[in-house]
Amino acid sequence: MLETIAPSAGDLRTADWYRSATRWTQLTLAEDDPIRFDPEFWIDLFRRSKSNATCLSAGGYIAYYPSKVPFHYVSRHLGDTDPFGTLVDGARRLGMHVMARVDPHAIHQDAADAHPEWIAVDKEGRKRRHWAYPSVWVTCAYSDYNFEFMPQVLREITRNYDIDAIFANRWQGHGVCYCETCKRNFRDASGHDLPLDADPEDPAWLAWTAWRRTVLSRLVVEWDEAMKAIKPNTSFIPNMGSVSLMEFDLKLIERHCPFLVVDDQGRRGTEPVWMSGRNGKRMRATFRDRPVVLITSIGPEEKYRWKDAVTTGPEIRSWMLDGVVQGMLPWFTKFNGTVPDTRWVAPIVDCFGLHAALEPVLAATRPAAEIAILDPATTLRHHGQETRREAEADDLGVYQALVEEKLPFEMLSDQAMTPERLDRFKVLILANATCLSDAQCAALEAYVARGGSVVATHETSMRDENNRPRGTLALGRLLGVTVTRPPRGGVQNSYVALNGRHPITQGYDGAARIIGGTHLIGVEAAADAEVPFLYVPDFPDLPMEEVYPREAPRGAALVARQHPGGGRTVYIPWNVGATFWEVLAADHQRLIGNAVRWALGKRPDVEVTGRSVLDVAVREGEGGLVVALQNLTNPMLMKGPTREIYPVGRQEVSVAVPAGRSFAGARLLVAGETAGATVEAGRVVVTVPTIDLVEAVHITWA
Repeated sequence: MLETIAPSAGDLRTADWYRSATRWTQLTLAEDDPIRFDPEFWIDLFRRSKSNATCLSAGGYIAYYPSKVPFHYVSRHLGDTDPFGTLVDGARRLGMHVMARVDPHAIHQDAADAHPEWIAVDKEGRKRRHWAYPSVWVTCAYSDYNFEFMPQVLREITRNYDIDAIFANRWQGHGVCYCETCKRNFRDASGHDLPLDADPEDPAWLAWTAWRRTVLSRLVVEWDEAMKAIKPNTSFIPNMGSVSLMEFDLKLIERHCPFLVVDDQGRRGTEPVWMSGRNGKRMRATFRDRPVVLITSIGPEEKYRWKDAVTTGPEIRSWMLDGVVQGMLPWFTKFNGTVPDTRWVAPIVDCFGLHAALEPVLAATRPAAEIAILDPATTLRHHGQETRREAEADDLGVYQALVEEKLPFEMLSDQAMTPERLDRFKVLILANATCLSDAQCAALEAYVARGGSVVATHETSMRDENNRPRGTLALGRLLGVTVTRPPRGGVQNSYVALNGRHPITQGYDGAARIIGGTHLIGVEAAADAEVPFLYVPDFPDLPMEEVYPREAPRGAALVARQHPGGGRTVYIPWNVGATFWEVLAADHQRLIGNAVRWALGKRPDVEVTGRSVLDVAVREGEGGLVVALQNLTNPMLMKGPTREIYPVGRQEVSVAVPAGRSFAGARLLVAGETAGATVEAGRVVVTVPTIDLVEAVHITWA
């Protein structure tokens, strides 16, 4: 393995401090930690793990320093100690960056008695006691608590401690608040009463999401300015998460958030490990060059909230390192300063050491791919937590299919579709980007005219940016289709039939038809388009004696088109991504892979072959290229936590040699050895003998 001595953090106490904050340790203290935990354990762990930055509990719900702000609850175990200050001093002695953590989502009884207007109210008009700890109260994120009280806390911490930033958790509120202030302010701003449900079809709900975005955006600015007035090089860093990029003004984030923190601490239920790396792609989809940090918990991330537990070492390593492979910086969090179970320590030290070893090469390269999935922010911003995951099911299915196809890809936000950003990719996949503005559609049409290719599915462009139905596909002319039957859902026993020989129908030898979707749109193809698949008209699924088709296949189920500028389009008028995400039918994976490869119109620049499931990332630099390979091959691939790592055997990485360059050499960075390679027909093929969890192939050009 590469040398793992971490450089000391540079840029201390400067405006660019965050650039050398690349490995984060977070400690979230419990109230009794001041009399129970050992600060020296944590300071020693900073050193052992090569951490160069730390995020430490400071205040908000509970202060871990002797606060003088009225109604700022101080831990009753604090006595004459200052655990926050002790940890800050220890980190600074190691040359580390320091960020204070605050959590403003709840208050104690004395504050509630003095300021009942700070308390959130539910739709029945009841003040909200905390759902998990009813002795305290949930705050209204849009109230004076956040706009008057919390700035006092931020100023006190910034003034009294040697910090670079303040990080806020649970600062965005918990849904709609129905307090009198919110009712009045929302009605004055929108003319609507507060919505009772998160219904993307309800104008009041859409107005509330916009109003909330405005209020919280103002909050970010005011908290950041309150800190900078005391120490100009400090910043307020909101816990944004990938979803938040849909909820806030991008110019505001660009101006006030020098780096982005994704609080997606582990997989839940049947989520695959690649969900970790997807966060990095999603953040880059909007802010390509902004540092992104992924928070990983040492415990399981399930709905039962075992926050003081430890998950398996392989699970910790898999989640954290998939983020690293996809360009994110590692951050681990431990809840409670006492350490009754130390099984998490070695995996963290191992992961941070590996990142320190890879960091020089990762820092010198940038993500690169020919293919991108459109991140449909314009669609998803209309959904609340209850409906968002269903709304992005097509995206998740396409993502899973591309991972299994070993096709390297990035993401691009529909909020960032400039010609420059679009033209970085040869294929853009619109996996049911339902809501698109006329301007966004025009940008996609211009992209194809310049030679780009688009793969679109289902209801893409059927609604405008305000979620208003168009009754047709705004991109219909580009895709070569006319809608003949509106969307219909809940279709049982659906099939699509192969219609002649075409690259998109390859790999189905022996099959005349394959599984179709559950939500369908009827379309007619343009005269200059090809139709590799046809719908099989509906037929019963019971009684079993009636399960047979009554009519011959008809109606376009996939439309492929070549454009004069060299671009290609593929339109699949049914929910192939969502259906694959739900049932994981191999034929749908093949269909998505075939459609993308045909749209690419050539052999991919990077190909990986071998018996494995890998999350592949490609990074380019001035003199070479890195192909990072995260091994997902595991019987627990779609259900965590991972019990152990299952290494995979020989893999081959084939890379097209750039024009004007020649192959100079290849190394396996994790194995720390020269790689076997051959050059033939303009491509270099590198052999990777085995992969434990991660390998990175570094190819250099002459």
